[in-house]
Amino acid sequence: MRPFVCLTSLLLLLLLVQLEAKDRTLIRLPEVSGYKIIKADLHSHTVFSDGRVWPDFRVGEAWINGLDALAITDHIEYQRHKDDMPKNLNRSYEIAKTPAAAVGLTLIKSAEITKSMPPGHINALYLDDIDLVDKENWKDAVKAAHNQGAFIFWNHPGWKGQQSDGISKWYKEHDELFDEGMLHGIEIVNNDEYYPEAHQWCLDKNLTILGNSDIHSTTNMQYTESPYNHRPMTWVLAKENTASAIKEALINRRTMVYFGDQIFGAQEYLKSLFNGCVTIETPTLSRKIGQQFQLSNQSDLTFTLERTSATEGISAPENVTLRPGKTVGMKVGFDKKKEFDLITLEYTVSNLKSAPDTGLPISFVININE
Repeated sequence: MRPFVCLTSLLLLLLLVQLEAKDRTLIRLPEVSGYKIIKADLHSHTVFSDGRVWPDFRVGEAWINGLDALAITDHIEYQRHKDDMPKNLNRSYEIAKTPAAAVGLTLIKSAEITKSMPPGHINALYLDDIDLVDKENWKDAVKAAHNQGAFIFWNHPGWKGQQSDGISKWYKEHDELFDEGMLHGIEIVNNDEYYPEAHQWCLDKNLTILGNSDIHSTTNMQYTESPYNHRPMTWVLAKENTASAIKEALINRRTMVYFGDQIFGAQEYLKSLFNGCVTIETPTLSRKIGQQFQLSNQSDLTFTLERTSATEGISAPENVTLRPGKTVGMKVGFDKKKEFDLITLEYTVSNLKSAPDTGLPISFVININE
């Protein structure tokens, strides 16, 4: 036992030394509806299934990427490296938990139930013993996870490996899971894919939306050259960064999905996010002075605005991009001879989506004085 403890301590020391020389990506975000945004990736793999990296590497990488929480969801039924290492379903979590604690990353014990379609691949979070979920029949496996109090979600429903046309389809097996309370959410984003059909199902059936990387290689290899620039994330709106607080938020559907420059979520959360990031620098304009209307984006997000309605006699830009940490000036024109005390500009934030193809409506009210 002692050599194993020494080896674990050595690996932890090496990880911490490695991270000391690395810059961590931080995303400046406000609280949303009174909750902290916990940045999570709830779908990832290591060499204990078909991933290419050791569990402590996955932890260090998550820390560098700015994550607050991670689930290593190695496949139960599929071990690519079975000729080189014995099957041990709990091992990746056991290796990762000490390094995760050392860097303040919340690690959630999880696994992927890997079945053909239907029902497809299913992630089970908050497991006590993954061995108990190793069942041949898909429903027995999901029930075993459910009996442990797991949070269960359907992975990549439109993945072409199981849906050749890339269109998500809901089967009677998913009805069974949903009707029996054994399906709590769906990935609407997996790696570089967004599934609008799944997004709508979540809205219609009150399921939690999730977006995860499903990373097998390294995020440096996967996303450095990607147009999305970062791994997709599930943003969990929780009181604190603890496993129990995250689970409570997942159960109560307080999540958003960060994918490229797009953010998906309930309109209430999107509006709170936008208002927490963007401030009006010039709430009052003068009739006599040709002032600019200025908006300041104090976050690390980008927002794209499209004007949705025009008021007679008032002109404003049709399209506005609010870049991270920048202030933009907007030329607003109006008839200075008309008597009014305020004007309203209405826009849609096109990259904040409360439903497929549905942006966030916002308005700016500007006071006018002499």
